[in-house]
Amino acid sequence: MRLATLAGIQPSAAVLDCYRRLDADAPDDYRQLAALLVDRWRTKGVSKAGLGGGQGAGKSTLGKLIAEAGRLLNVRVQVLSLDDFYLTKAERLQLAADVHPLLATRGPPGTHAVELVREAMRNLLLDTTVEVPLFDKGRDDRHGYRRLQGPADIVVLEGWCVGAAANTLPPLDLTLPLNDLERDEDEDERWRQYVDDALHGPYAKLHNGLQALAFLRVPSLDAVRRWRLQQEQHRPPEQRMTAAEVGRFVQHYERITKRMLAELPVVADVVARLDEGHGVSGLRFGFR
Repeated sequence: MRLATLAGIQPSAAVLDCYRRLDADAPDDYRQLAALLVDRWRTKGVSKAGLGGGQGAGKSTLGKLIAEAGRLLNVRVQVLSLDDFYLTKAERLQLAADVHPLLATRGPPGTHAVELVREAMRNLLLDTTVEVPLFDKGRDDRHGYRRLQGPADIVVLEGWCVGAAANTLPPLDLTLPLNDLERDEDEDERWRQYVDDALHGPYAKLHNGLQALAFLRVPSLDAVRRWRLQQEQHRPPEQRMTAAEVGRFVQHYERITKRMLAELPVVADVVARLDEGHGVSGLRFGFR
């Protein structure tokens, strides 16, 4: 098991068996990582875990494997996607009218129903049925709910900005634009400040409630753009973004993605360094 060797871990027979029984069509590195994560979390008594990483890093794929690994290891795991908790289109359009036009675009902090996420994570640890929203990225809106049954042993929240912290540098850091979007469409920094305020407030409460954090470290922002464009090819043709549209879309994420690349390798419990081909080239395990 190559990843266990990278991390200096001796996997148990149960973990090796779990890995071998996971979906053979899934990426091998992610199968290994899923088995190792579920075993680590159950061993450490973790009930709420986060999985963060840039767009296209493979969080959804890994999340599905984590849920499957839980079943194989007899651990009740529920995986939530932060993407399903986007504010509705109507709510974001209202934010765009009231605060800043860029808030119509889903993704950055400030465009999720964070309290609903926290409530779902709390309730899934109880013996109750929990309704969580479903979000259709093609329609850019919610489209109903799914029912999940508690109690779970471990609730995992995956999302691109899971674990992201607010700006800790002098205010001037927000003033200097990083890209064309910030320079041309956020001249007075209102959007940047709103996003940062959200990280200081509700997202900080969400992240502080996590007992463990795994981070998929993308190799570069160029890889994020390329992988995000590849994801578009799996959508119906009429719903796909062009390369130019993907480029603009990713600019909404650039500032926080770069901040996460700088900060999370130091503070996350598990860091998987991805190479250009989506393989895991490095793995560090260790709890705070």
